[in-house]
Amino acid sequence: MGILFTRMFSSVFGNKEARILVLGLDNAGKTTILYRLQMGEVVSTIPSGQTSIRPYWRCYFPNTQAVIYVVDSSDTDRIRVAKEEFHAILEVYCSRIPPFYSEEELKGAVVLIFANKQDLPGALDDAAVTEALELHKIKSRQWAIFKTCAVKGEGLFEGLDWLSNTLKSGSG
Repeated sequence: MGILFTRMFSSVFGNKEARILVLGLDNAGKTTILYRLQMGEVVSTIPSGQTSIRPYWRCYFPNTQAVIYVVDSSDTDRIRVAKEEFHAILEVYCSRIPPFYSEEELKGAVVLIFANKQDLPGALDDAAVTEALELHKIKSRQWAIFKTCAVKGEGLFEGLDWLSNTLKSGSG
């Protein structure tokens, strides 16, 4: 998804190329966001296999300038898992599986969090997602969180504007 995302937004980022990974638990809205941004519409998809492929996220870490982490704000039962996976990505994610990558793979990567599915009943707002993900622990990189609703396209471009400006300024 990251390579597709990079190509899609050359107009946003200009001629500067950026490797951006879009990660998150299954059913968080990653594919919906990409379809919304690329085609302006929502396509029904069926999440599958995400838990089994998480260990392989590490294969995409090298040379990454930004991570977009998508959280299903309405899935309060799995917010703890989302937090654990998120911090694992930024810390020593790959220590579970050789060849033992570390946070150095994502050193300096900017982090954009999409608190998605804000339209659903019981969805946590951005402040609650910030607390649940313990974003206050992130001290060594720039990050921002945006409330989004992928099916309506709300909040997506605001988040991408922040990401674009941050990457252009060289802060990431």
